[in-house]
Amino acid sequence: MHTNPARGPGRPARRRRSVHLFPGQGDFSVSSLVRALRHSGALRSAAREVFGQIDAVALERGLPPLGPWLLGPRPPSGRDLAHAATGVQQLALFGTSMTVHQALCDSCAAPVAVVAVSFGEIAALTAAGCLTVRDGARAAHDLALVLTSCPGGLSALSCTERSARRLLERAGAAEDVVVAVVGDDRSVVVAGPVTALARVEKTAVDSAVTATRLRLPFAAHHPAFARQAAEFAASVRAYARSAARCPVYSAVAGRAYRPDDALADRLADCLVLPAAVPDVLHQAAARHRPDVLFEAGTGDALATSVRRVLATGLAPPVHAPLAEPDFPW
Repeated sequence: MHTNPARGPGRPARRRRSVHLFPGQGDFSVSSLVRALRHSGALRSAAREVFGQIDAVALERGLPPLGPWLLGPRPPSGRDLAHAATGVQQLALFGTSMTVHQALCDSCAAPVAVVAVSFGEIAALTAAGCLTVRDGARAAHDLALVLTSCPGGLSALSCTERSARRLLERAGAAEDVVVAVVGDDRSVVVAGPVTALARVEKTAVDSAVTATRLRLPFAAHHPAFARQAAEFAASVRAYARSAARCPVYSAVAGRAYRPDDALADRLADCLVLPAAVPDVLHQAAARHRPDVLFEAGTGDALATSVRRVLATGLAPPVHAPLAEPDFPW
């Protein structure tokens, strides 16, 4: 790839053709956000604007405002957010993605397309103008409430999808554990009951495959959650939808959304259907031929997968701004 995160990308040129990448919940680091907010006035400005709208929803839902906490002298740690009221962590992640997106739009230009993975679908649809920031925040909180009734966990495996399925078989867990997310040919996330996940993780280690339990107290992308998906879809139907300003590529749908898609149902699909990054990424790259791709999150796991998927001599650079300390906002 023509990118060196240690050196930074240089000041982003205006009007470059970019694609914004919206990750799920498994790679959220509040410390990366806090560090970037302390060093970038542009990012702080975007955060004030975004969290000003999100905090109105937080208060509406009986939650404390996040903006003053994140931007104040004593910002929360990851542990603080994890132990906060249900939905606070999801609002923080949604707000972070929207903040990065807004700051990138201010410093460069609006993206020609967005790619969404799992929870990132809410922020991606908001970035594309399908939902307002406030309704996006409401949907994020709705999902957080639903996830409390989605028992289980998620584990990341450093192998191909085919190898992951073999591990499930060898662990005797194929009936309970499913492939939830395929990031690339070296990154798969599986979901299921925690006891079955433990067997899968042991089998993976015995097979020289790295297995990491995600720090999330729920499962997702599992067919057992049809009831929860229906509940979430019903809540999202209450929010107005506008036409997208740019194409939204869904790793769960496996394509760009169409104007006639029932977005509430498609968002709810993230609870029961798997997400596959490579296919939609190839579609977006071939259709829009971006000059650069940016991960709108706090980590760089999605950016790393994108670099692997688009690993050719002519591939555009991929950046994870909040994971690059010298990113020039």
